[in-house]
Amino acid sequence: MSATTSPLASNKKTGGILLAAKVISPEDYEKVLKELENTPDRIEDMVLVLGMTTEAELLRVLAAHHQTRFVSSDKLAKAEITRATLELIPRRVAETFGVFPVMFDAANNVLSVVTADPDDKGTLKEIQHVSGAKDVKPFIARPAAVRAAIAKGYGGDIHAFALLDRVAHEQFQSMLNVYERNLVSDVSLTNSLSQEGKRERVVSGESLEKGHTRAGATTAGASNDAALELLNVMVSLLENTRPDLRGHSALVARLMRRVVERINLPPATINACVAAAYLHDVGKMGHFHLTALNCSEYDGHKTAAQKASTTPIRLLEGARLLSDTIEAVLHMYERYDGKGFPDGMSGKEIPIGARILAALDTYADLTQNPRNPYRKTLGPAEACAVLAEYKGTIFDPHLVDLFKSVVLGDDVRARLLSTRYAALLVDSDPEETTVLELRMIEQGFEVKTARSAEQALMILGSEEIDLVLSELDLPQADGLTLLAEARKQKWGKDMPWVIHTRRQGKSDAQKAFDLGVLDFVAKPAPTDVLVHKLKAMLDQRTKQRGARGVSGSLREMSLPDMIQVLFHGRKTGNLKIRNGPDAGEIHIDNGSVVNALWGSLRGEEAFYAMLKLDDGEFGLDPQFKPQSRVINQSCEALLLEGMRRLDEKI
Repeated sequence: MSATTSPLASNKKTGGILLAAKVISPEDYEKVLKELENTPDRIEDMVLVLGMTTEAELLRVLAAHHQTRFVSSDKLAKAEITRATLELIPRRVAETFGVFPVMFDAANNVLSVVTADPDDKGTLKEIQHVSGAKDVKPFIARPAAVRAAIAKGYGGDIHAFALLDRVAHEQFQSMLNVYERNLVSDVSLTNSLSQEGKRERVVSGESLEKGHTRAGATTAGASNDAALELLNVMVSLLENTRPDLRGHSALVARLMRRVVERINLPPATINACVAAAYLHDVGKMGHFHLTALNCSEYDGHKTAAQKASTTPIRLLEGARLLSDTIEAVLHMYERYDGKGFPDGMSGKEIPIGARILAALDTYADLTQNPRNPYRKTLGPAEACAVLAEYKGTIFDPHLVDLFKSVVLGDDVRARLLSTRYAALLVDSDPEETTVLELRMIEQGFEVKTARSAEQALMILGSEEIDLVLSELDLPQADGLTLLAEARKQKWGKDMPWVIHTRRQGKSDAQKAFDLGVLDFVAKPAPTDVLVHKLKAMLDQRTKQRGARGVSGSLREMSLPDMIQVLFHGRKTGNLKIRNGPDAGEIHIDNGSVVNALWGSLRGEEAFYAMLKLDDGEFGLDPQFKPQSRVINQSCEALLLEGMRRLDEKI
């Protein structure tokens, strides 16, 4: 409800609209009004809670009445709103007026917002005044979705939208109960399978023929946002005992979501594939890590995988998993050339979720597990190169190319825009740090963990770390001792450091601040708030000290794409390009290309010459400030002309 509209007036007005459109009957209306007597809820939310209509139908009718467009809860939950847009309306104002900003057209100075009251002129005028926008364009959403968007967008509450779905929690609890009832050891399960003398793919107690829908599968079930979030935490906790693969399934799930959303699969399929990524290793956590690559290269891995491939589905047979989830898990060891198992499928016969899962599971193993076939953790580009070696044999070649563009492009983009920070969590309790680690990763942090002061010093001395978040109670050495030792080192003199501890003595806090910590946070602290606070600290520090340089390969991101990222990010700096003996520079000022040098060429011709490069190295110096402007064309015009020249091979 907005500040200028009473709840009774809003409910009567909206109720009249729904009655006139025959969305609800007069009897329904009376029932809703009675339910609203003892609750502050709005009528829009109550009719949905009581199941009188669907959200889509409700919003369609209201949007038509108000002559605007509507935004569903699902769309609003997935929307990525920039910080600059959020800052146009302070959180207190957003909460007071029930308005959430979703888009800002800087060229026309128009702010688009979602609200349950798009015809409230008083509210829109206040928002226009506060934001400084020339005009405010309102879209309609259900009141609870607007509140959830405010909680998620401003407060980082990732559970806000899950609370709208009351069924989700019941479904996931059912899944947990089934898991606990069926929990058996890897050894007992493997022995049981061995004694059968043959491989049975059994779901809900039935052997099923190839290609048939599995019993127990359903088109609706545990794979929704709330359940996936709980899966994230549950599986991550189960993996805490895997020293080389902690957080493995969560990483695969994050990669899975990025890929399936890029492919633009239906929402139900996306959720099913993400659930498969979380569940693919449940019950397989033995000596070997069973990836598609490992099982193709080593007979021992293959034998173990053949025995355990049905384990996740057996353990969760009563959880009403989606059929796409089941298919992805059961067929993740098929090969693109048809030489895999269990059914020898090939090419596009293999379910798309299984094809994606095979590649992502292997990539995560290569970049995370030092016991992978290469006996060392590989970088993203190296791991993608390995996947490329097996294109058309183990992996779908088109999906490998797509994944390479997704993972390498996103990594370079984050580094260019200085939005990815490397953090070290120092805490001896893996269970206590699991949720914090997951939240930090979700907010763009690259997270490493240390369980002792000695391990922390080794990591800090060998890797670039932007922030340390440390407990005081550590094995062998105290957290304050670790901090004091770090301050003696060249790399640790100015290291951003936050204490996160159960010890709350004043003397500990004073010693920590004397050693230059940014903050002293007592446990338990709200995880989402803490993570946003840490990111804000680093953003402010980066702004004050300037961003660090970024370097990489043009194979990770093409030069035209890089220029667009810097343009949209309004970045300033010197982009240095090297290809063998040849070197050049592109000077950028607030996103605009102002000069370029390549050999004897200068200005636009130098820029066009570099656009032709598909290999080489780049380095961005963000401290560089261009002194002159040689190129006057816009970035878009330069790229269009460059692409035209490439097409014509000039």
